[in-house]
Amino acid sequence: MILLDGRKTSADIKEEIAESVIKIKQQGKRPPHLAAVLVGDNGASMTYVGAKVKACEFVGFESTLIKLPEQTTEQDLLKQIHDLNNRPEIDGYIVQLPLPKHIDEQKILMAVDPEKDVDGFHPTNVGKLTLDLPTFISATPYGIMELLERYEISTSGKNVVVIGRSHIVGRPMSILMSQKRKAGNATVTIAHSRTENLATITKQADIIVAALGIPEFLTAEMVKENVVIIDVGITRVPDDSKKKGYRIVGDVDFESVSIKASHITPVPGGVGPMTVTMLLVNTISSWQKQFGLSSNLNDLLP
Repeated sequence: MILLDGRKTSADIKEEIAESVIKIKQQGKRPPHLAAVLVGDNGASMTYVGAKVKACEFVGFESTLIKLPEQTTEQDLLKQIHDLNNRPEIDGYIVQLPLPKHIDEQKILMAVDPEKDVDGFHPTNVGKLTLDLPTFISATPYGIMELLERYEISTSGKNVVVIGRSHIVGRPMSILMSQKRKAGNATVTIAHSRTENLATITKQADIIVAALGIPEFLTAEMVKENVVIIDVGITRVPDDSKKKGYRIVGDVDFESVSIKASHITPVPGGVGPMTVTMLLVNTISSWQKQFGLSSNLNDLLP
């Protein structure tokens, strides 16, 4: 069994991006600039945004964190979005979700300039993805694809089961893995809460992407030998034996499934670290577009 090490892979990519940024600065150009908008004091959101700012510092990006109070009105947030859309020095930005309940998330995401939507959530970018057009790919699916490519996982002609149909992970993964591309050309099935006889379907899968948000849902009895497992889930499960009182698990029962798997992502340390890193890749891609250069990842990195 081979671990698909997201920490190492993301570190490798960040080193490559950092080298590119050094060359950018040597050419007298400004470095890429990523902004993040955080509304309220959600603990998890503050942690995620902090990780993104730290990653920017590591690779040499400029970063801007816009912290707004919980009571910020929808109109005031839209004004902030409009301002970011019109700042040419900002290559990309994210609006950290979830937003306070009094703000319409969809309305906010629709207001983001698709050319700066490095989260890849805007319908314009989702539409381009479905049409195989160059676009921003949402960071988690993008990170998974990069892991598959860098570990040279064979996907062409393989049976892939994606468990979960979210707009952020499940649906983009089904599109990406069925496209004519590296880590693509697979036969993809999307399973969800209404899927009948799920174990029968997953037992036929060569690759399983588990993204349903139920801790340790996928067990050894549900998979075949030498399956490739991508575990997107991350949940804190109470555990009195741990110092913190909990342990972090994914959607896969790692202990039992890893025995049968040929490759598997750990949780933590698998898909998670890749998500922040691919946000950086989208940002440098946006920077390249501003300067009329190639936005292909392989052309961006040394």
